[in-house]
Amino acid sequence: MKPRKIPMRKDIVSGEMFPKKDLVRVVRNKEGEVSLDPTGKKNGRGAYISLDADVAKTAQQKHVFDKAFGVAIPASFYEELLAYVEHQQARRELFGDQ
Repeated sequence: MKPRKIPMRKDIVSGEMFPKKDLVRVVRNKEGEVSLDPTGKKNGRGAYISLDADVAKTAQQKHVFDKAFGVAIPASFYEELLAYVEHQQARRELFGDQ
């Protein structure tokens, strides 16, 4: 049987390609609202970031998503992103790669 193709996406901070399941999608909708998209199915322009706390902190310091989406993003979004990434990182350490 032919092995399944693993979808790859580029991390917006590091510029490296990773499997889609190792990243989290951030999406900007038509109204200009930016939000996390853990399902990867929300409508709008998407950008991916690695599930690594250090990468999320770098994104927060450099305001990466402000530049990518062309809108001003509040600091509370970056705090929410960091909390989500740390939570997912802790889940992977506890339960392994699922």
